[in-house]
Amino acid sequence: MARKNTDTSASQDAKPKKVKKQRWYHQVWSAYQMTRKRDPMVTWVMLGVFAAIMVIAVGIGLAWGHPIYMTIVGLPFSLLGAMFILTRRAERAAYGQIEGQSGASRAALGTIRRGWSFDDEPVAFDPRTKDAVFRGVGRAGVVLVTEGPSTRVKRLTTSEKKRINRVLPNVPVTVVECGNDEGQVPLMKIARTVQKLKPTLTKAELGEVNKRLRALGGAKLPIPKGVDPMRARPDRKGMKGR
Repeated sequence: MARKNTDTSASQDAKPKKVKKQRWYHQVWSAYQMTRKRDPMVTWVMLGVFAAIMVIAVGIGLAWGHPIYMTIVGLPFSLLGAMFILTRRAERAAYGQIEGQSGASRAALGTIRRGWSFDDEPVAFDPRTKDAVFRGVGRAGVVLVTEGPSTRVKRLTTSEKKRINRVLPNVPVTVVECGNDEGQVPLMKIARTVQKLKPTLTKAELGEVNKRLRALGGAKLPIPKGVDPMRARPDRKGMKGR
């Protein structure tokens, strides 16, 4: 009997402890702290927007003869304006943390919630220059997102397009160069650029494309050590305070 009680207590102790759910205001505070480290002016800009909206609201209230009512009405709008500033600046700061790192474009593409799927590893990679090509599949066809100068990644994308065209001759292949050079797309805009591509495939065709690409495989090259795009991915929930 004693042994049975011991086993029962041991099994109870072995149960995993529930992870405490993080409240939305904790997420907002974390996003604010992260943003302030890279953007010290964020506090003053938020306060400025908050004060400006309140001044407008109180001014309208005085003109109408209802200053207290308009102060109450203006308060949530002031908070909303400050949160909007925090969201935009937090997003910029989050991308700034990973910009320039190998796998940064894959991290940014990870913010696309649906409609596209991307391989975690690059399909083409140059160990010497660290240039990489990531492949994604969606209703717009196949997209190749590059990291590195245009003159260097062209060789990688040309080779990868030939591989894809051999198994998918009628599927559009779009190349999007991520970077700050002329003609390239900044890291912060890379996800929106991919999402704006015009759909050309049906759901049935998309399934067949995925099947053939899985059979084709990738370049079997791991992402450079020390970089984990899945961890470096900007936290949209934290930036929005949800």
